[in-house]
This record gives sequence, C-alpha cells and structure tokens, in this order.
Amino acid sequence: MQSTSLAIGNPVEARCSKCRKNTAHIILTIAEQDPESVECKICKHQHNFRRPTTAKTTALRQAILHKDAECKEWKRLRPNMNSAKATDYSMAATYKVKTLIKHPLFGLGLVQRVVGSQKVEILFEDGKKLMRCK
Repeated sequence: MQSTSLAIGNPVEARCSKCRKNTAHIILTIAEQDPESVECKICKHQHNFRRPTTAKTTALRQAILHKDAECKEWKRLRPNMNSAKATDYSMAATYKVKTLIKHPLFGLGLVQRVVGSQKVEILFEDGKKLMRCK
C-alpha cells in the first residue's frame, strides 16, 4: 500500500503503536528518504513511523503445526490399536517400538521410538510425550 512518492498527506502502510498492527497511515512529516511521523487512519494516533512488520513463523506456530501433524498421525493409527492388548505404563518396564501402552493420565499410547537407554517417545491422542522407562 506504500505510495510511490513520499509527500506530506500521502498514504503509507506502517505499524501503529496504538493498534499494534499494520494499518494505513497518513504521512505528517518526512525526514530524508522515509516518513518521520504518521497518523493512523484507524485510531487517529500520531506517532513516529514504524515499518510494517512481516509475517514470521514463530516457534509457537511451528509447535502448533507439529502437534496437528501428530494428532493426524494418531487418527490414522488409532483404528489398528486394540486397547485390550495394551500394557499398563510403568517407569520400571522396558519398551520396544510399536508397543501399545495404557497410561493413567494420557490414555492409550503407541511407542514410536526408543530414546537412549531410559526414555521412549510415545504417541498419545494429544501428541507425543517423552517418557521414562528402564
């Protein structure tokens, strides 16, 4: 939305310090090659020009996407799981990949991988958990 020519009164997109998002602004003053102060068209707040922010993939977004993938994997694997064959989870037990586990808090789970000598990664309905074992 940035105008090709910078002049007082022209529209420009900027990050509003009051709305806390990218909005349309009007240029109030110019310093060298950039607007110096602007006014938000939405809230009418006047502030120093801040370049609009770009969409960034945050760690939180990545975690959410990862969790969604785990839930889809669970839904795909669940029909083949027989809960009657599941063993109760115990930190004192040893587990192999594809072992079906019954956990008192997380419910039914499937061992995905053995991590070192005392941990296993188990896929539960609400995502993967790293659990202790013997």
